[in-house]
Amino acid sequence: MLWKPLFSLAATALTLIAFVPYILSIYKNTVKPHVFSWVIWGVTTFIAFLAQHEAKGGLGAIPIGVSGLITLFVAVLAYSKRGDIVITKLDWLFLLLAISSLPFWYFTSNPLWAIIILTIVDLLGFGPTIRKAYHHPFEENIMFFSLFVTRNFFAVLAMETYSITTVLFPAAIATTCFGLILIIVIRRISIK
Repeated sequence: MLWKPLFSLAATALTLIAFVPYILSIYKNTVKPHVFSWVIWGVTTFIAFLAQHEAKGGLGAIPIGVSGLITLFVAVLAYSKRGDIVITKLDWLFLLLAISSLPFWYFTSNPLWAIIILTIVDLLGFGPTIRKAYHHPFEENIMFFSLFVTRNFFAVLAMETYSITTVLFPAAIATTCFGLILIIVIRRISIK
């Protein structure tokens, strides 16, 4: 279908449009991302890309792969710029869970199990950011997460094969980003 490449291109463009200002705001110290959230998101997103690719997600997987690589770069920036680097035992557990999806995938030869585990872990990876956004709502960028809601919508539309394996991850992330936006907005209003 002619629309699939356009949806993939739109999703990839939105990924770049979201990340460039976000990365610049990290350099300006106006956004201080939680380093472990970004490590978890980078690992899970890139592995989700690999699973979607294996499950014949086609062009719809490309924006997820690009996002995974850039997300790992943001994790490096968060650490080097000394954003929120408080790392708890629970954060380590989330990272180990993310990495644990690889043996499940290997032993079952089924990317669905990897996607289920990765989606759960990625959602848990929002924990440190939600905690931080609740206490410091002005240190997060609403536009960034809004673009990711839209990006994931286009990524789903761009999938060449629709299955739980190809759709679960981007749909869950879009929904969670929307929830995070609501938390930030409500906290900003309540603080003012």
